[in-house]
Amino acid sequence: MVSGGPVVQIGVIVLSVLGLWVGARLLVDAAVRSARRFGLSELTIGLTIVAVGTSTPELAVAVDAARKGLGDIAVANVLGSNIYNLAFVLGVIALLRAVPVADSVLRREGVVLLASTLVGGLVLFDSHLSRLEGVLLVGLFVAYTAFLLTRDQSEVTGSAERPLGDGGVTRPVTERVSVPGRDVVFLVAGLALVLVSGDYMVLAASALARGAGISEWVIGGTIVAAGTSTPEFAVSLVAIRQRSLGVSVGNVVGSNVLNITGIMGLAAVIQPIAVSGSVFSTLAWLVVVVGLVVAALWTERVLSRVEGAVFTASELARWVVGML
Repeated sequence: MVSGGPVVQIGVIVLSVLGLWVGARLLVDAAVRSARRFGLSELTIGLTIVAVGTSTPELAVAVDAARKGLGDIAVANVLGSNIYNLAFVLGVIALLRAVPVADSVLRREGVVLLASTLVGGLVLFDSHLSRLEGVLLVGLFVAYTAFLLTRDQSEVTGSAERPLGDGGVTRPVTERVSVPGRDVVFLVAGLALVLVSGDYMVLAASALARGAGISEWVIGGTIVAAGTSTPEFAVSLVAIRQRSLGVSVGNVVGSNVLNITGIMGLAAVIQPIAVSGSVFSTLAWLVVVVGLVVAALWTERVLSRVEGAVFTASELARWVVGML
């Protein structure tokens, strides 16, 4: 339990966000260096390795909240993070630079993103997530990841990676010299920092919500969701600056699929989750955002700066309405 007044609790949340960001960045850097040694494409790295690394805060918070019986924070964090990733992270990226997306992303990853969101909504329809449903969600994520890692490498290079880079030239998130032993240390240290920070964030956020009379669902879907999404935001910004569009877009899409299948499913496997009726409005908004993002990409094969501004503004408006 986090003792002290609101100032202390807000301070703990701020420090937790910092810990989550640093820990996830250590994880991501080490994971990307390791993955590139095996010759994976940037898009596949973004959809899998980077997505898993940047989603470790959501994993830590969701599992810890479920274990403590805080179902609203666990699920609201997942759904809120997915909305934040698409509306704010992808929106800001598009504001900085119009994002061209390969047809394969539209056909396959866009469909997977929409389908996983609908499946997540289906299992939450009765405001309860059982262990069996959790196993199903985790199984879907494992199957999707296995498909990504085993598909024909020539398909990835030919139809996915070249349109995402500039002239077929891409750069990794980090270009530092890789030392395998150091990467193992960074992986372990990053994971430990993320887990500890996630635990303190759940405690501080729930205490702040009760003290301020704000529902745990709103806190979990806004403050905690944005805090746990800072790794996605940071990595996507770094990737776009280094012209690694495959990592940037893949990170957002992959994180969202992982959050609503693997992470929410694992939390339910550890402890069945019950949520309040607030889940329906958040789910509806998530489905709308996912549908609009996929539609925007399908219509023009690019996410424009104007569309980025609209998505970013929509997320800011959601925060304002949620806090009223």
